[in-house]
Amino acid sequence: DAYHVAGTSNSLTDPVANITAAANYAADRYGSIDNVNSAY
Repeated sequence: DAYHVAGTSNSLTDPVANITAAANYAADRYGSIDNVNSAY
């Protein structure tokens, strides 16, 4: 709920809501999605 984006579904299984909330989490936790370690 803390990273929910207004206008997206409140369903945990909604992929759009999940992706936008994850991007908000990453930005809050790491400062930017670019700072998240990845497989590349």
